[in-house]
Amino acid sequence: MMSNADLPVWAAVAVAFFLLLGASLALIGTYGFMRMQNFYERLHAPTLGTSWGTGGIVMASMIYFTVSGERLVIHELLVGLFITLTTPVTLMLLARAALHRDRAERNPDVPVASIPFPDDEAEAEAEKKE
Repeated sequence: MMSNADLPVWAAVAVAFFLLLGASLALIGTYGFMRMQNFYERLHAPTLGTSWGTGGIVMASMIYFTVSGERLVIHELLVGLFITLTTPVTLMLLARAALHRDRAERNPDVPVASIPFPDDEAEAEAEKKE
């Protein structure tokens, strides 16, 4: 078993690079979250920061534990895969729920639905009868 002092220079540089890359991307996503004005804009930046930032940190972890343990370590890929698959799904669910809420409240800043809501159909029928 290797100690931290025995880690080869190439591995230490690769681990440091991927850790800094992952942390930087997560920080950029956080900054984008702070700077965006509305909910819909705020969804995009953190999801990219989370996905790509996690990828960098997972890569650093894989390199470090593979080199220090002298065996191939790939179970971190499951963490990266899980986050990569769940983040966009969560983004879509949050966006669709917010869009539905805003359209139901008749928010003028939200594009109109191409398929009318049931309330819209009832109002159209009432207007036809008048």
